[in-house]
Amino acid sequence: MAGGIWGPARGASVGALTLTALAEGIRASRGQPSGPPAPGPQPQPKPEPAAAEPGRAVTDPTAGSEPLSLPAPQEPAPEGPQQIPRSSWEEGALADLAVYTAACLEEAGFVGTQATAFTLSSALEARGHRLEDQVHELVRGLLAQVPHLAEGRPRRAALRVLSALALEHSRDVVSALLRCSPAPDRAAAELWRSLSRNQRVNGQVLVQLLWALKGSAGSQLEALAATRALGEMLAVSGCVGAARGFYPHLLLVLVTQLHELAQDTHTPDTAKVWAPSHRGPPHSHASCTVEALKALLTGDGGRMVVTCMEQAGGWRRLVGARTHLEGVLLLASALVAHADHHLRGLFADLLPRLRSTDNAQRLTAMAFFTGVRHATMLLPALLGALGESDPRLVDAALGALRRVLLRPRAPVRLLSTELRPRLPPLLDDARDSVRASAVGLLGTLVRRGRGGLRVGLRRPLRKLVLQSLVPLLLRLHDPSRDTAESSEWTLARCDQALHWGLLEEMVTVAHYDSPEALSRICHRLVQWYPSHVPSFLSQTQGYLQSPQGPLRRAAALLTGFLVHHSSLSHVNQDLLDSLFQDLGRLRSDPEPAVAAAARVSSQQVALLARAQPQPCGWSLPSLRHLPRPGRPRPRPARPPPVYADSPFQHRSLPSRWGCSGPG
Repeated sequence: MAGGIWGPARGASVGALTLTALAEGIRASRGQPSGPPAPGPQPQPKPEPAAAEPGRAVTDPTAGSEPLSLPAPQEPAPEGPQQIPRSSWEEGALADLAVYTAACLEEAGFVGTQATAFTLSSALEARGHRLEDQVHELVRGLLAQVPHLAEGRPRRAALRVLSALALEHSRDVVSALLRCSPAPDRAAAELWRSLSRNQRVNGQVLVQLLWALKGSAGSQLEALAATRALGEMLAVSGCVGAARGFYPHLLLVLVTQLHELAQDTHTPDTAKVWAPSHRGPPHSHASCTVEALKALLTGDGGRMVVTCMEQAGGWRRLVGARTHLEGVLLLASALVAHADHHLRGLFADLLPRLRSTDNAQRLTAMAFFTGVRHATMLLPALLGALGESDPRLVDAALGALRRVLLRPRAPVRLLSTELRPRLPPLLDDARDSVRASAVGLLGTLVRRGRGGLRVGLRRPLRKLVLQSLVPLLLRLHDPSRDTAESSEWTLARCDQALHWGLLEEMVTVAHYDSPEALSRICHRLVQWYPSHVPSFLSQTQGYLQSPQGPLRRAAALLTGFLVHHSSLSHVNQDLLDSLFQDLGRLRSDPEPAVAAAARVSSQQVALLARAQPQPCGWSLPSLRHLPRPGRPRPRPARPPPVYADSPFQHRSLPSRWGCSGPG
């Protein structure tokens, strides 16, 4: 880029171009008498027509209409007072120069100001200085001078120079301004707002701020400065058009940043949200992010979204470590209701985030999709998220799948097939919230597919129900109240869809832990699904090692009743021996109620094994003490198991299904 060295105005050095010189220039351009001339010689610049390009001449208001031409970069600077020593470019000198020349070119409008900035850039590059460093110095000078400039032309001139520089060097200007204003500062806020009002540069500046936010993962201070600057710009109405071009990017970056802040235990004051009634601007990082998000929504016509979030407490949830995803759900619902014109763009930006290795991005994307209408197109991603280790992500995926099922024409058959290998493990998940959500999702799936279940058209769903039946019965005794109640609700849906007629028994087991009711349930299941009895027993056997006493006892009871009502042709000898061994170990359980139940159930296994027709020489290691019949004899009826009352039984609750307890 061609350029030259700025000649000193009125014989003064560049560093001496202070606000006094600016005032004199303004008065001279208005025809007002200026102050006394600056001391020292006043050299006239040598005319260089070949080096002066259009738009490169600077009018000196104190010298009438004579232009100040710029020498070519290869021409050495003249000796004497015209030479500008490198030491004279101290901090603030470039700012003085820029403000002065902008005031001189006020009448030339934006083109003149742009030419001034272009010439200034040329001068800097001709001197061999790195432009980035000089812009940093210029911004620092502007920050120092803007508060002292009078309202009107002087201040506008300074702000126009900043805009002109940002048009050609937006990255350098944004970087310098962020480094110079890490703390709340009125002058910095004014500079950001001036950039926002300029339609030619606000888009470039917003892009640079967006990149600064995305690239500031390790720098809280830089991210805070960029967030504060973004809030200032988005609060200006003139920035709406520029922000609309990448609205989804801005929204998701801000929401993701709130997630990161909520999870950062070292970030102070994250639970407090700045309110307009507070004095001064928001200071905490989370508050600045919330205000930037509000400004983005309000400027784009989403004032109702902001109002809904305020009424529902959504902003407080967004900044809370445990409630952030709830806040995202509320925000997504409000966007669907009041700002759905951006959903397509959000959908495009959220899809890649579902596969992100960054937890904050992936969780935020998943939470957004729980309240967005495009969730049906995300089934592969949602199903894959069920295997994540983060319980919040699994909960969000389960919630999104439930919303899919509640929509018209839900893909019941597809989900029945896809959930069959994925859902049963979640019914036994160690996380209470995941268990409860998984059980509830199964109930919703059964409710949506009950019509097909009644006429035998939902084979995948029928298999899923039978595969989940034992966990549902045992989870009626889950220590988690949410899981227990969700299991009761889901069993009621299964009873209704498959016409079992066992609703009263299931409610009685849930609220009174009645062995008699459980015996009737097991009797019906063995009658209706004899081929599934080995699977029922194998599943129940797994719960005999549960770390929770109520589940161990419930598994012992279910084993005893299933064995008591089973036929000899559907229980193999290996399974009986394995059950006998596991129940034998439970007979020394530290919980007396579990040990007592194990003794009763092991007797039922022994009775069935004794009645089993046995080939010659057959014996099982743990059942050798049982007498073997020499020839078939009529089988006496096996006595039913009798269990003592459970010390773990739930207190009787008002039945939600309209059924009362026994007696």
